[in-house]
Amino acid sequence: MTSIEAMMDAGAFIQPIDWGDGGRSRIVSLREIERAFPAVARLPMSIRILLEGVVRRFDGEHTTGAHLSNLLAWQSGVRDEIPAWFSRVLLQDASGIPLLSDLAAMRAAAWRDGIAPECVQPRIPVDLVIDHSVVADFSGTPLSQAQNLAREFENNDERYRFVKWAEQAFHGLRVVPPGHGIVHQVNLEYLSTGLAQRDGFAFPDTLVGTDSHTTMVNGLGILGWGVGGLEAELAVLGLPLYVPTPDVIAVALSGSRQTGTNATDLALYLTGVLREYGVVGKFLEFVGRGARRLSVPDRATIANMAPEYGATVGYFATDESTLAYFLDTGRSKQRVDRFGAYCLRQRLLGIPEATDLDYSATLEIDLSRVGRLVSGPRRPHQTLSLPDVAASLPVDPSRADSSRGDMASLADGAVVLAAITSCTNTANPAAMLTAGLVAKAAVERGVTVPQYVKTVLAPGSLAVTKYLERAGLLSPLEALGFYVAAYGCSACVGNTGALQDGVEDDIVARNVTVAAVLSGNRNFEARIHPLVKANYLASPALVVAYALAGTVLTDLEAQPVATDRDGHPVFLRDLWPDDATVEALLLYVLDQRDYASITDASGAARQTWNAIASESGTVYQWQDGSTYFVEPPFFDRTKQAIGAASITGARVLAVLGDAITTDHISPVGRIAEEGDAGRYLRQQGVAPEDFNTYGARRCNHHVMVRGTFASPRLVNALVHPLVGPLARSARDGHVRTVFEVARENAHDGVPSVIVAGKSYGAGSARDWAARGTSLLGVSAVLARSFERIHRSNLVLMGVMPIELPESTDFDEMEWHGDESVDIHFDSDALTCRQPVRVVVTRGETTVAQSAATLRVDTSAELRYLRSGGVLPYVYEAQIVGAADGARHRLND
Repeated sequence: MTSIEAMMDAGAFIQPIDWGDGGRSRIVSLREIERAFPAVARLPMSIRILLEGVVRRFDGEHTTGAHLSNLLAWQSGVRDEIPAWFSRVLLQDASGIPLLSDLAAMRAAAWRDGIAPECVQPRIPVDLVIDHSVVADFSGTPLSQAQNLAREFENNDERYRFVKWAEQAFHGLRVVPPGHGIVHQVNLEYLSTGLAQRDGFAFPDTLVGTDSHTTMVNGLGILGWGVGGLEAELAVLGLPLYVPTPDVIAVALSGSRQTGTNATDLALYLTGVLREYGVVGKFLEFVGRGARRLSVPDRATIANMAPEYGATVGYFATDESTLAYFLDTGRSKQRVDRFGAYCLRQRLLGIPEATDLDYSATLEIDLSRVGRLVSGPRRPHQTLSLPDVAASLPVDPSRADSSRGDMASLADGAVVLAAITSCTNTANPAAMLTAGLVAKAAVERGVTVPQYVKTVLAPGSLAVTKYLERAGLLSPLEALGFYVAAYGCSACVGNTGALQDGVEDDIVARNVTVAAVLSGNRNFEARIHPLVKANYLASPALVVAYALAGTVLTDLEAQPVATDRDGHPVFLRDLWPDDATVEALLLYVLDQRDYASITDASGAARQTWNAIASESGTVYQWQDGSTYFVEPPFFDRTKQAIGAASITGARVLAVLGDAITTDHISPVGRIAEEGDAGRYLRQQGVAPEDFNTYGARRCNHHVMVRGTFASPRLVNALVHPLVGPLARSARDGHVRTVFEVARENAHDGVPSVIVAGKSYGAGSARDWAARGTSLLGVSAVLARSFERIHRSNLVLMGVMPIELPESTDFDEMEWHGDESVDIHFDSDALTCRQPVRVVVTRGETTVAQSAATLRVDTSAELRYLRSGGVLPYVYEAQIVGAADGARHRLND
């Protein structure tokens, strides 16, 4: 036994804490660890929080002395493996309901195998916020929100009945029903506690979430990040997530915001700078005087964008502002006092300077240099000053008509969607009040929004509407068409609904290049609406301004936004409020009672939810003929898992370029009638008007696999110059859909591979991007680089991510579709980041070959890959293995 293990067995680092309010707990004392290991005092804040979990959950099996040694000796560039333990799991419905479906399927499998199904149970608290299902079909009227909510309940009746079953079947599952807000904003304003208390221990509130923007809570001093549903299942079942020890970069902020800018501008600026700097897979800690000056909502706005700049975490340490925010948003004083006392005791209170701790590197950024910005037209890191926006949209000037008014004026550059949505900005009261003040000034001047602009207001929680009403700003927003359409993600995740009457037909008939402006965090092509080619991210106030302008070709800094009722030009400077006005309004309108009632039990949405009938019992009864819930195939023990092995004679399904996002891969948005998924649903007797979205049908793998790589913007070099979900058959050279060609390959007993460029799998944490890839029969993805979450998800589904070097023989190769791909490595001596050799042949001739790396980064990932994926591994190891052990003990 090592000295560290002996200290752990002796409980050397466990101490009592007296809260001063009559309560007592035990804690893992970081100060006691510092006494034994002085270098711990210089560790970054996020590493200290991970260390607390490793010590607290030390068991010699999942957490060992070697793991603890790795963290105690943390240093930059050393990629040891560590277990990350979390206090809770946060789910949104798009990936959360499939996770619950997996647990239900695991219970069904256990029952068939003679194992008590109750053994499949969440081991830590789980929150599910249903926010991704609402579609903004109705907008611009006082009835929009009620109509959209009613349609949401109607379209998702079977899904919600399943969730109600799960709520009674699984311990520790808490559900926030539809119509209450966006998952991350609800987490920020209501669910987060700062301090977890369980089993006599007090410890940091940490989490993983099934949405990449879980990082928003980093603005509250809470360590958490986004994972796919597959990784979340491990945490739900009480297992750690094994991660390489992260590099931690200090982002030293100095200066203050310029007058007239807001947190959105800072977040977009940092996204561009950090993406260029290169922070993929790293932890960031925002430090320095500039970070301390930021309000907590401003910090959360920046932390939300971590997936866009590529970091795993964008962390702001807890300070007095954090504790004040908890009080201001309705948390109990006792709980906040305990959180503050804990952080003070553990040296976790206060945002440090970059020199106070040992970081991997330091990047200095002056916030005073940031002006008003937008990002687009296709990527969140494409930051633009307002004068540069017009040039980002390549259009024929003769087609860009600046006239305003009716549908006849729809021209290139026209803004056909203006959406104030997404937790990124609607969780920021200053940003929302600024938007309301811009709207108020416009209404007072008699400025209106062109009728071809669809306007959407989708606040992230009920609190937003209350303070806008109290400020007298909801009415002017409504006067411009910004009626509340939903309390959910809506346009930000592509649930935009139809554009204004006649607009879509006009776009198609005249091939108009139109734009959307939204206050979200993702603007990938075809994500927001399939007919909108240019999408821009902007602050809520700029969304209002562009709605008024009706075009992105206006330079809002220099040209009039519009003309008033008297024909006079109205400039943005005429509408924009001064900072003092916004600050004064904040003090006047914010009320902690608004936040305490976020999940108002008396509201219509909650009452509708409570009225939903559902089944009871421990095992879910899968319904024959259901087109929403089909028992998934992942726990079928009769099927032999392929595992990690060399591949011979694979066919190339697609050759793709750089920055292929999960939007390109994963089934997303409306289900097209003419696609494979639409044809399948018609065969099942579903009418096209009832197809719903892929998000709603994520628990039917027959639909989802047919929607994988179904993006209309997919560019597969094998079928050039055609664009769309197409591939070339190796049987006869004909072009068919990706699904049809993949099914051919599977029928022939031949594995498929994908070839791609840099940043493969960027974007949202969509585990169906990996699930669908696996079910298509893809054994490996060859890419120059992988985005963190998708790479992990591929491994968890038994698909090998093969990382190619920067330069290979493939660079100049012309792919025909009849190539054969071999991937060679020693599968008997499987190791992390193992070298492999890729050989491409055409007939008997080798046409290209390259050394590469099997991007399996941890020993846990090796175990999952050997088992054919994490789901069969967990079932065999955690459920069957535990049951066999129990039987053995009983027999003894």
